[in-house]
Amino acid sequence: MTDTTATTATTETSPRDLLYSDTEDDLRAAVRSLLADRADARTVLGRIEGDVPYVPGLWEALGGGIGAAGLLVPERLGGQGASHREAAVVLEELGRAVTPVPFLTGAVVATETLLALGADGGPVAELLTALASGERVAVLAVPLSTAPAGGGVRSGPVPAVADAVAADVLLVPRADGLYAVPAADAVITPQSSLDLTRPLAVVDADGAAGVRLAGADAAAAAVRRGLLAGAGLLASEQLGLAEWCLEETVRHTGERHQFNRPVGSFQALKHRMAQLWLELVGARAAARAAADALATGAPDAALTVAVAQAYCSKTAVRAAEECVQLHGGIGMTWEHPAHLALKRAKSDQTALGSAGRHHDAIASLVDLPAPE
Repeated sequence: MTDTTATTATTETSPRDLLYSDTEDDLRAAVRSLLADRADARTVLGRIEGDVPYVPGLWEALGGGIGAAGLLVPERLGGQGASHREAAVVLEELGRAVTPVPFLTGAVVATETLLALGADGGPVAELLTALASGERVAVLAVPLSTAPAGGGVRSGPVPAVADAVAADVLLVPRADGLYAVPAADAVITPQSSLDLTRPLAVVDADGAAGVRLAGADAAAAAVRRGLLAGAGLLASEQLGLAEWCLEETVRHTGERHQFNRPVGSFQALKHRMAQLWLELVGARAAARAAADALATGAPDAALTVAVAQAYCSKTAVRAAEECVQLHGGIGMTWEHPAHLALKRAKSDQTALGSAGRHHDAIASLVDLPAPE
């Protein structure tokens, strides 16, 4: 991640570039092709019936083959040396397909947390190298609902840790610092979750020794940075999900006929889809701004992330609800993937801070007092 002090002047004097680069378009095409081949809707629907939703071999192909696992990791540690913008493109595609992979939790939140500790050598650098190759998966042991400013130390079992069942290493915040604990040494108990494509678990690592990566102050700052990056890029996942919902709804209403005409030609439905398209335009701007702010180390990154989450989380839920409703009876069936999108959108609405928490963060960051 670029040093904030080195980019402050540029950020203040030039507008953010929200357009996709050729590299980002190529990455999108590669990820979309892989998901269409290995994790289409039928495959994902079939996997959520079992104990774990992850498609065998998919993470190896995405994380190691395409290199998505190491996008944020410097090249000297075996990563791609890319930025949050490229990671955001991957998350857009994962959101479109509601793909069950530990990318957000592992390649973004956990990786960014480790990067904040410095990677000049020692166990942090070794772990980042392993994560960049896709051979290992690390997960930060905090509840999925934890907001960027709320990643404090918890004692005892930690509930609702996303993708803990897929982790090889757990990053555990403790009173005296951050520890890397082998997942095999912790007690991981799966929980029932609304979104079956992003499994949750209770993690109890109190009895595991682990390797101390940083002291208390450095650990707290690193966890905040990891959660901030996760919240900012979660907006891109929500954007991708909402885009798929609108595209699928337009396709269905164009093919479904009533009274000898496509139902999508009815004015009431056209207005609803047009309004949703307008909301998606705003969501795309907010999500891209958050990804760019994180990539450039912009001084207003925290504010931009809060705005993106406050807006995109609601847009994704609205798009998924419209998708289910405008599909009629088929939208309510288990066989159609619309319910996967709705459940992911509702789960994402509380992940890494609710919209209300982000509204509070915006008010605090711009010194806007709350109403009495």
